Amino acid sequence: MAQPGDAPRPAVGGTDWTAQAADTIERVVTGIRDKTSGRLITFVRVLVYGLLAAVMGTLIAILATISAIRALTNYGFRGHVWASYLFVGAIFVTFGTLLLRKASSTKRKKSRRS
Repeated sequence: MAQPGDAPRPAVGGTDWTAQAADTIERVVTGIRDKTSGRLITFVRVLVYGLLAAVMGTLIAILATISAIRALTNYGFRGHVWASYLFVGAIFVTFGTLLLRKASSTKRKKSRRS
């Protein structure tokens, strides 16, 4: 009589060809899935999280600008809103000028290499 732990033994050649076939199919399907949908899922995740970060960064920048103008109006310039706008605008113009200068210098360096 068979014991509870005894498994049936394969009849031919000592190998279980059904298990090998199932493992091979699983390995091939997993490899194809990783090469196709795995890369697509990674790309979509990067896209979604990048857009989320861009939206959050924009909102934070807007709220920081509003807070800076209100704080400068109330505590820095004693109610003169135009002075707060002028000060924050000057900061933005300076920052934009620096970025534009950096972009044009990078463009010149690339054109010299060519």
